[in-house]
Amino acid sequence: MGTDRVVAERYRLGARLGRGGMGTVWAATDELLHRTVAVKELHLADGEQRALREARGLARIRHPNVVLVYDVVEQDGRPWIVMELVDGRSLAEVLREDGPLPPREAARVGAAVAGALLAAHEHGIQHRDVKPANVLLDRTTGRVVLTDFGIARVPGSDTVSETGAFVGSPEYTAPERMDPNQAAGPESDLWSLGALLCAAVEGHSPFRGESVAEIVHAVAFADIRPPEAVGPLLPVVRGLLERDPARRMAAADVRTVLVAYAEAGIEPPTPPTVPAVPKARAGGGERAQRGAGRRRRILAGLAVVVLVAVVAGGTAALVVLRGSDGDRGGQAATAPPATTASPSPAATTPTPTASPLPAGFRTVTDKHGWSVALPDGWVRQEVPPRVYYWSADHAFRFGQRIQPPGKGTAYDVMHGQDVAARGPKPPYQGYRDGVVTRTTQNGADAALWEFTYDGFADGKGARRTFDLCWVQDGRMYDVWLSGPLDRTEETRSLFDTARRTFTP
Repeated sequence: MGTDRVVAERYRLGARLGRGGMGTVWAATDELLHRTVAVKELHLADGEQRALREARGLARIRHPNVVLVYDVVEQDGRPWIVMELVDGRSLAEVLREDGPLPPREAARVGAAVAGALLAAHEHGIQHRDVKPANVLLDRTTGRVVLTDFGIARVPGSDTVSETGAFVGSPEYTAPERMDPNQAAGPESDLWSLGALLCAAVEGHSPFRGESVAEIVHAVAFADIRPPEAVGPLLPVVRGLLERDPARRMAAADVRTVLVAYAEAGIEPPTPPTVPAVPKARAGGGERAQRGAGRRRRILAGLAVVVLVAVVAGGTAALVVLRGSDGDRGGQAATAPPATTASPSPAATTPTPTASPLPAGFRTVTDKHGWSVALPDGWVRQEVPPRVYYWSADHAFRFGQRIQPPGKGTAYDVMHGQDVAARGPKPPYQGYRDGVVTRTTQNGADAALWEFTYDGFADGKGARRTFDLCWVQDGRMYDVWLSGPLDRTEETRSLFDTARRTFTP
């Protein structure tokens, strides 16, 4: 259904993308900047406060896997949030239409969500509704985007559930959020991520039930049995679906091991046992009473859960996306090439075998003797000891440096760079979202460093960099590729081709 309404004398509404209990999302055209956007119309009485809270929360987070907010306007007495339009489908739609994901693709999606949550938590923001319907996959680039911060807890703002009512999706809600006497911190988002990973490989949450009562019992009391389909992701899932929030796996660790598996096929290691937090001694009868009391509190709140589950279910329609049911050509959920892997984080994996170059690429042989495949038209620049190749529009840059091996391994070098970039005098302005993982290149131990920074002095915005380092034949090689933050998946694809084809 389309419309010709114009909001705030600027945003011309087009097709309705979704409608739920809290609002409606429209595709729209920004007639001032001539770009497509998504516009969320808030329905509830406190819509203005909600809109400002969601917009302010999103505006604080600068991350490639978090939806961008452009504006908040008022029309017909209602607030509207203007956001980027992600051309794709939600993970829920992908699972429903195409079936479960392979573990490595699920790891790629999970790593992106973990990075988004880490960025949000660093600003004191809890999403509180992480589920497949709120994770978008861009149809063209495969970019993963966490959206719908409508019930997020944002510092300095009243939250949807501050009155004590439970809001969220029970199948993806941490047990501490169901207990009115227990505080729920950012760790509750990580429980939701664990349930999402299970759903990604199985097609549904591990806590699915015929009724809300069954779901609550499964989340809060029943044995947790991750599906066999999680395969190598089992250590991560177990680390996330830990009922004690203090023992739950941290977002930074989740992102690191999932990136290593998604990018290099290195399977997540089994984590060491985390000791339980010491508690005051109590007799068995007292412990049983406390357990029974917790059970009564959760079950007493079940009526509230039943009430709001209907509303929470309606929010699944508030997905910022665009796409047709019949289009499968742009499917984002594509499994990376399989590689042999070891469960140890220090293990190595073979470099992918040679394959034909993508259309539009050619092999460039540099005057220093090495070669690499790059798109046609890239221009060389040498700034000793580095050699660069720029895309014609200067959006992407490939870099290469050869030097004598230093002290320590390639991982030590990259880890040291990451530490320095977080210091008081960082070499990259606005450095953030850095992660270093072990991998291999040409059979040698290697390290992959990914990070975001504010970009060049040209004012064109933040950039994402993929940097690979390894030692071969007595020399240390360092190759990297960077591109605009909003084209991260395109940068990743260019880097993967450069990595696969680089020949010393």
